Amino acid sequence: MPLNSLKIQELCAAYGIVPAKSRGQNFLINDSALQKIAEAGELTSKDTVLEVGPGLGVLTDELISRAGRVIAVELDKKILQFLKQKYVNVTNLELIEADILQLNLNEIGLKNGEYKVIANLPYNITSFFLRLFLENSQNKPKEMVLMIQKEVAERIVATTGEMSVLAVMAQFYAKASVVLEVPKDSFWPSPKVDSSVIRLELKKDLPAIDIKNFFRIVKIGFAAKRKQLHNNLSNGLHLPATTTKKILTDMGFDEKVRAQELGVEDWVKLVKNLTD
Repeated sequence: MPLNSLKIQELCAAYGIVPAKSRGQNFLINDSALQKIAEAGELTSKDTVLEVGPGLGVLTDELISRAGRVIAVELDKKILQFLKQKYVNVTNLELIEADILQLNLNEIGLKNGEYKVIANLPYNITSFFLRLFLENSQNKPKEMVLMIQKEVAERIVATTGEMSVLAVMAQFYAKASVVLEVPKDSFWPSPKVDSSVIRLELKKDLPAIDIKNFFRIVKIGFAAKRKQLHNNLSNGLHLPATTTKKILTDMGFDEKVRAQELGVEDWVKLVKNLTD
């Protein structure tokens, strides 16, 4: 069960913990949301879970009761001290003091495609975290269940017409879906915005394409959102407008199409046509 806000304040005072906005420290106090996050991971005793920013352990409690091995990475020394006392007799939990963005996953025994990430992510590291775990071909998880800012979640699961570089990146590497929305009053301290929980099931097979060049062209395509796609491509790739227009119309698009109207499969086809 999540701690209520009063109990959390008492614990924070006892351990000298001051929730830091810069680290996105907002503690979950919504039991329904907690249960759904844990359930979304579909954990068994055979699973290894990486939890980022365990806070006071309300989600950790659920994870250690469901998974065979839980690795919780916490940067805050005072929170870590609390967690070490709380879980002193728990054998399937490993607490690591580290910055997740700097941590060597090999060194903690995480193998490519053989672990899950379940976390209430600090808002300020979301984009860096997603890039790190989606693009890392050596140590990708098999899936991630993440609590993130609602607006970012909506961008990740966007459909054609509302696409962005973030949406293309996430959907290139994973099947993305929203599990639930979590209002801001589900946390203490309460953040200024609502959150959402997303599930990212990472794809085992990616398109046969030069990935670095693929995203270079995608970023060029989104360079000026108000411009038509052929203009961005022509300017960024130094191609005649007639060439980029023809490629788009041959694909079945209007020559005035904009970048946000293409899905991931469209982008893959477009990049192949531009580079063949």
